[in-house]
Amino acid sequence: MTTTRRASAQDAVELHGVRKVHGAGEHTVTALDSISIGFPRGTFTAIMGPSGSGKSTLLQCAAGLEQPTDGRIVLAGVDIGKQNEKQRTELRRKHIGFVFQAFNLVESLTAAQNVALPSRFAGRRVKPEQVADALAAVGLADRASHRPSRLSGGQQQRVALARALVTRPDVLFADEPTGALDTVTSKEVLRMMRMLVDRDGQSTLMVTHDPVAAAVADVVVFIKDGRIADRIALTRDGHTHNAAAIAAHMTRLEA
Repeated sequence: MTTTRRASAQDAVELHGVRKVHGAGEHTVTALDSISIGFPRGTFTAIMGPSGSGKSTLLQCAAGLEQPTDGRIVLAGVDIGKQNEKQRTELRRKHIGFVFQAFNLVESLTAAQNVALPSRFAGRRVKPEQVADALAAVGLADRASHRPSRLSGGQQQRVALARALVTRPDVLFADEPTGALDTVTSKEVLRMMRMLVDRDGQSTLMVTHDPVAAAVADVVVFIKDGRIADRIALTRDGHTHNAAAIAAHMTRLEA
């Protein structure tokens, strides 16, 4: 088993002794149990674990969407536990991008309008060239005027990816981003996410249940019963081998 590395100044996100407890008394459930880990800047980390292991809770807490019961989280150099909800919201808007399984695109808007929409809701103006750059970054420069109904599933997810990246966030959080896609389309989206890390140094944390999806990452962190069970570094030239090794780890965790 690989020892969990301590957080450092080079980490995009740091968790220090993070616990998350739901309920009270005999109904208490510990979702995260004293987790300490750092996620390095400019790397792609996949988070995996059995159902109910705490992986999604880890992502939610790391992104500041949930407050831990105990412990400390540092995001983009800021201790988010010392901020009020308004400050955390502003921090998320400035430093975080989100991609989920559901595309969450507005059908009546074009791809470009969908990319700009969250910033408009936040009261910030996104320049047209920023939107164009974000769409170009995900290979959709020629689809800016298309509405979701004219885009494939993979293209819609790439619009969602552009929307998350338009403000150039410090960290991209992805929760099962390929869960609603077929195998071929999943590969397309994962290739794009991998390219953004390699080309732009985009720090990325992705929760997934799929060993093939996790195999594009630099590191896979395995969670079980709210604790870090293992952490493995992947080779860049052995996707099939990586996927097999990840699947074997998951089989052992679920045994």
